[in-house]
Amino acid sequence: MASLWRAAMGQWENQPEDYGGVEFWSDPERTGWLTKQGEYIKTWRRRWFVLKQGKLFWFKESTITRASKPRGIIPVASCLTVKGAEDVLNKQNAFELSTRTDTMYFIADSEKEKEDWINSIGRSIVQHSRSVTDSEVVDYDNKK
Repeated sequence: MASLWRAAMGQWENQPEDYGGVEFWSDPERTGWLTKQGEYIKTWRRRWFVLKQGKLFWFKESTITRASKPRGIIPVASCLTVKGAEDVLNKQNAFELSTRTDTMYFIADSEKEKEDWINSIGRSIVQHSRSVTDSEVVDYDNKK
């Protein structure tokens, strides 16, 4: 059985195929090419990314079907920040995605693509974060 690398709470571990019920091949929130730095061997590789339902998947190819196997998955709820990283990497259009224990680096093809990815991932972090439970959300419109 094939397995994939998955960041869970900042720990990289070998997981069986578990996409959390996410149909990554259908109606994603955002897709596009990004250059990603490897987790262990710090080489830069171009990968096709798919953001959907709080998970960021990456693939070698941009043609994604039900049979496609992600090269990796990042559950964005385990991420704390997503921000520009040009100054850290000394590369244009760079950004970073950080958990409590790890930081991954990406390079977009343009400034606009970088900003769009940061915004999309940032929204997904907020939507899927477990730091705010439903009982802690205050409905200001209906508050008396």
